[in-house]
Amino acid sequence: MTTESGSPTAFAPESALTDFAAGLDFALDDFQRRACTALAAGHGVLVCAPTGAGKTIVGEFAVHLALATGTKCFYTTPIKALSNQKFHDLVAVHGAGNVGLLTGDSSINPDAPVVVMTTEVVRNMIYAGSSALLGLSYVVMDEVHFLADRFRGAVWEEVILHLDPSVRVVSLSATVSNSEEFGAWIQTVRGDTTVIVDEIRPVPLWQHMLVGNRLFDLYDPASVGAGKPRVNPELTRYIAHRDLASASRREDGDDRGPRRGRGRGGAGRAGRGRGEGGRQAGTRPVSRPDMVTRLDREGLLPAIDFIFSRAGCDGALAQCVRSGINLLDEEQRAEALEIVDRHLAELSPVDADVIGADQWRLGISRGFAAHHAGLLPVFRHAVEELFVRGLVRVVFATETLALGINMPARSVVLERLVKYNGEAHVDLTPGEFTQLTGRAGRRGIDTEGHAVVVWTPQIRVAEVAGLAGARTFALRSSFSPEYNMAVNLIDRLGRAGSRELLLRSFAQFQADRSVVGRARKLDGLRHELRKVDGELARAAQQRGIDDGDGDSEDLYRGFVGYMELREDIRRRERELAQSRRTDAQVDIAEDLAALKRGQIIGLYGNKHRGVAVVVEAAQDVVDPKPMVLTQDGWCGRVGARDFLNGPEVLGNMRLAKHIDRRTGRGRRDLASALRATGVTLPKGKQRKRATAADDAQLRDLRSRLRAHPAHTADDVEELTRLAQRRNRLLREVRGLESEIDERTSELSVTFDKVVAVLLELGYLAQEGDSVTDAGMRLRSIYSESDLLVSECLREGVWDGLSAAELAAVVASLVYTSRRDSASPTDRMPGSAALRGALADTARIWRDVVEVELRHGVTPTREPDTGFSVAAAMWASGRSLAESLMAAGEAGQLLSPGDFVRWNRQVIDLLDQIAGCAGSGERVAATAIAAIRAIRRGVVAVEIG
Repeated sequence: MTTESGSPTAFAPESALTDFAAGLDFALDDFQRRACTALAAGHGVLVCAPTGAGKTIVGEFAVHLALATGTKCFYTTPIKALSNQKFHDLVAVHGAGNVGLLTGDSSINPDAPVVVMTTEVVRNMIYAGSSALLGLSYVVMDEVHFLADRFRGAVWEEVILHLDPSVRVVSLSATVSNSEEFGAWIQTVRGDTTVIVDEIRPVPLWQHMLVGNRLFDLYDPASVGAGKPRVNPELTRYIAHRDLASASRREDGDDRGPRRGRGRGGAGRAGRGRGEGGRQAGTRPVSRPDMVTRLDREGLLPAIDFIFSRAGCDGALAQCVRSGINLLDEEQRAEALEIVDRHLAELSPVDADVIGADQWRLGISRGFAAHHAGLLPVFRHAVEELFVRGLVRVVFATETLALGINMPARSVVLERLVKYNGEAHVDLTPGEFTQLTGRAGRRGIDTEGHAVVVWTPQIRVAEVAGLAGARTFALRSSFSPEYNMAVNLIDRLGRAGSRELLLRSFAQFQADRSVVGRARKLDGLRHELRKVDGELARAAQQRGIDDGDGDSEDLYRGFVGYMELREDIRRRERELAQSRRTDAQVDIAEDLAALKRGQIIGLYGNKHRGVAVVVEAAQDVVDPKPMVLTQDGWCGRVGARDFLNGPEVLGNMRLAKHIDRRTGRGRRDLASALRATGVTLPKGKQRKRATAADDAQLRDLRSRLRAHPAHTADDVEELTRLAQRRNRLLREVRGLESEIDERTSELSVTFDKVVAVLLELGYLAQEGDSVTDAGMRLRSIYSESDLLVSECLREGVWDGLSAAELAAVVASLVYTSRRDSASPTDRMPGSAALRGALADTARIWRDVVEVELRHGVTPTREPDTGFSVAAAMWASGRSLAESLMAAGEAGQLLSPGDFVRWNRQVIDLLDQIAGCAGSGERVAATAIAAIRAIRRGVVAVEIG
């Protein structure tokens, strides 16, 4: 039974929960029972609990309630792999007729009462006003802490804000330190919500460090039970001994690394810490085969070894396979290979050979596997199944494995505490450490889990203890208005209504809360400032420093005015210096953008000095970085920060149409030809450009300062001290006022900037209060390059392209090179129509960026043609081997997993274009044809 709004009618909560619990083969934990009871009583719930604690039981109860009351439940997850896994889990319980799947790739039984989907799908349904939302009573948001994700986090907030008030939201999160704040926000925007926090792991987790071939407890076992764990003193002594022995060998001239020894160690917990012929003094970590052997001997398999690089995972797997270690018996081996062959059945023999299936099978037959995004998805799925069945004993994985996929292990190994985040190498956060190590300990199988950090000289024990001791992390919103969001909000709510909704976001909620503490501090500073003003007035009166008629107020203001003049002079000097630096950077950037291929310039940097030839002109108009080759054979890009002045053209050099700059020999030949030109670097250092000798405003300030009575007054030390203190307080007050204003208005300011861009380009009308026909097209495009896609469709620059050509152009809008190796458009192989479409797309991108920069909006990412040739070849029917070769970067083949992933993203954007009302029939038909052409072979195997 349901109400007209689609929410469940009242019924006995205990009865519903009793029926649900009766179908489980285990008893509910206290936090699960409390959350389920609240949900049955008609409340929304937020459940924060450690990884592996069983949060999803609460989501499954929401499914049970929806089916029991004849309503609908959406079960959302952050990634497609989790959606697929949850779909199969729910089908096993409720039957195929009751459960559907929507992930963009797959659409299975979408009208079922229970549908599993990625969070983006339900967001898109809300904006489209989909009829699928009718009768919806529950939405489960698994891994809701993903709203902190800087790329996709806004989607979670959009869903929470837009869902009908009658829908009960079940939010499932890892343990976060600000769960009360997050819960308070959900209660504010969703109404009655019960917050359940549980910090107890169902399977205790023990922390260890592997030093050489010895396994130590991280904490002193005696201190753990006391509730105040301290670092194991035996561990720190042993590491100090190794460091001392290593230093001694260096002094003796013997630094050949670790040696085998027979040292004996003291016992850690359960006997761990014993030396077994392991490496003694030395600084190298244990080898992977030795590490696996040690973990096996200690009974710590199956294990996940997190290595934060794909190449590292593959290398570790190859090491273990070469070592000859075999972790499976014959029966297990046969069962594992049977599962492997089932997963590979849909691949053609040719494709299986291209992707190295035989070598992969060899690792599986020994009980080893790698798991990362570069692997073909069918490989990853097989590894996940084999690991759950205990037929893969060790997995070398990147952190993608920690994203909620059900692959718990007895132990987790971390070889490093630093990872690459896409922009730089950064330290693991406590939250990331907790997420990774949380996979250790299988509920119902293990009585305890084990986290092992492999010691290296770069790792400090105190650092590991700090990460292991910080069980939680703070959840920070990443919500920010974007083009697609703006047109959807304005179409539904108008501009004023959209701003009101933004003010209800978690980002604004956090900003407002943070302002409370700052406002309290501001009050204190203002009180202190008034006290200093009083002291300064009295001191000025005693010394008779006067600007006016001699009363105390003028005496006070006289000296304050003098100090303000000094402050104004310092501020103006800083402004002039900053202005000179900015002007110089702009001039240098313009000069760099103007450089042409073959021009010889001078480099004056610390790393590279001498003459260099431009081998590739700059492509980026915002931050131009031409590629140059120096006399000593170095080849790379240089930017504005590499120059004090703009680059001076010293000569020219004829370059062949196609030069070899990727091989050492090619670079040496080019460097030799550059030296043969005879062009040399002018003597002396590059000088900074001359600046104006004076500034009228600065000259006036200095003149007024010299004329002020206080400038020649005696005994003003106390006055100066008080005035400096006053100026410092005043700066702090103004800074806090500005910070408070910025925090409380940041979202609104960003939204207004986005609206200004959309107004100028004709996507909004009536001062941004209504959406035009062009804006309606933009509503259906959810790409990172949504505005660029819409502009290209509006100008019709993709009309007339073939399916393969359109796939190539769309690929340039979704692909991001892992290296700085995007192919310039003017050298893009293919038809004249394709080259023209890519050139037009690049032209429109430059126009869009110009508008964005004028309004202070972060520029749209530049199209990247690094995958375009491969996409065109694959869509035209070429083989996997040929397409992979075309997709290579810097001489490296694109991995099969990345090849499938990028093709899936191309299909996703093509599908949006095909369904976009303003695309035009011809482009829509071509997009559909391109999807069919791409969806074959290894791509079709993954998508289904």
